[in-house]
Amino acid sequence: MCFEQEHPPGREAAFDFTHGTKLQVSIAGAVFAHLIFALRLSFSRWTWVSLASGETYEAMVTGIQDALWALGGVPLVIRHDNLSAATHEIRRSAGRSLNRRFSDFLAHYDLTSTRIRPGKSNENGGVEKGHDLVKTALEQELQLRGSREFDSVESYRTFVLDVVDRDINNAKVHDRLAVERSALRPLPPDKVPTYTVFEPTVRKWSTIRVAKRSYSVPSRLIGHKVRVHQHADVLEVFFKGVLVETLPRLHGEQTTRIDYRHIAWSLARKPGAFARYKHREQLFPTINFRVAYDGLVKWRGDRADVEYVRILHLAAATMESQVDTALEILLEVGDRFAYADVKELVEPDPIARPQVAIASPDLTVYDGLLAGGGR
Repeated sequence: MCFEQEHPPGREAAFDFTHGTKLQVSIAGAVFAHLIFALRLSFSRWTWVSLASGETYEAMVTGIQDALWALGGVPLVIRHDNLSAATHEIRRSAGRSLNRRFSDFLAHYDLTSTRIRPGKSNENGGVEKGHDLVKTALEQELQLRGSREFDSVESYRTFVLDVVDRDINNAKVHDRLAVERSALRPLPPDKVPTYTVFEPTVRKWSTIRVAKRSYSVPSRLIGHKVRVHQHADVLEVFFKGVLVETLPRLHGEQTTRIDYRHIAWSLARKPGAFARYKHREQLFPTINFRVAYDGLVKWRGDRADVEYVRILHLAAATMESQVDTALEILLEVGDRFAYADVKELVEPDPIARPQVAIASPDLTVYDGLLAGGGR
């Protein structure tokens, strides 16, 4: 049996994450694995959504904070499940309690947290219903659109926000939202940072360790301490107060990200290290690079590693897309090739400029013109 609940305006908002990958959206040809964060006001049913790559603290806080500022006020209570971004296990009681970071965030907004029991998603039925409405609306609009392909994550995000605003908020909750907003408490003067700070030292492998994951950074930073701001989907790396690198954040089972551009110059000086490099598979930026290396192994034997490292260095020094196109052309021809052939296509020898000799003008003609009065 269920007992219908009454929700006074301005009292409660609920949030949760749901899987969005089943919408089968693709970005630049690749399936976009993502979550949808939703916050829903219990009285008016106003809904705020954002995209996330994982149920992280940063994604959660960003979603809640953006929702509150878009709403223009703060409810009394926020309801959620026991996700690890917000809670931690209490060993003695085997229960869960708010973690310090999330507790401080709620204190900033003077919000009270209420949580459902583990495994009882029905106790957060309001936001669960919101998920169903959001995904149904998105599915319908994607079908009407005729394509699930988007040029970028940003264009897809714009599409999602437009659908939610048009199909769920404006059409359904306008009058109730006006009542709810009048009952909300004011926002605090400032937002809180939605990133986590780390200060790792760059290791001799030109990598930093952040939240149990490894990322490559420019090799010139080896031995130096850097400051890292870990956001929901990116890491910002600062050195002496200057932003030097922005990296995509790793999620799921992936624990290491190596960008060949960070190590190409060092590897060019020690090409023999390529053969047994622990993260060698990450040094093939496209399928053409991988196929080219396999061909070099057949044609060049032990020399293949040196040739490939020089090609990789060329991609780092010029443009990866140009090198990729050159490899594609050479692979289609089917003949054996080496670094020199790739370089010739990417950086052809400059065309010789013709030598033009221009004689000095004869100024006596002009003098004669002046002597004749300019006639």
